[in-house]
Amino acid sequence: MVEETEVKYRNRTGGPVLREGNVTVMVSEMNSAIQFYVEKLGLTLKARYSDQFAQVVAPGLTIALHPADRQGRRSGKSEGLSIGLRVDNLERTMKDLERKGLKFSPLVEDGPVRLASFKDPDGNPLYLAESRW
Repeated sequence: MVEETEVKYRNRTGGPVLREGNVTVMVSEMNSAIQFYVEKLGLTLKARYSDQFAQVVAPGLTIALHPADRQGRRSGKSEGLSIGLRVDNLERTMKDLERKGLKFSPLVEDGPVRLASFKDPDGNPLYLAESRW
């Protein structure tokens, strides 16, 4: 068994040290997005500013929900990115989420990692990951 260790990065350029980050997800309808991320996935609603912006959080991850707009930022167009959530027991988590209406693609075995992909109501890609390290 490989023991996990925290990796610390040092800023060698003398510039600002980045502390936190988040991912912004474009959504077509704020209520259904919040319902999905909070009620189905079990994330915590940190903030909501009417239908203009919301934040949901998981350990180590903040997802900002932002309405799609007429300037071209549309939901479901995350072709090069997906949001991964680590789980301890993939089958148990999938069964729980399937009872809540989520549909998964077939499992992918990638060495010691097993992945289960799914989409939010707008088609934005997410996945669950279970590591056997």
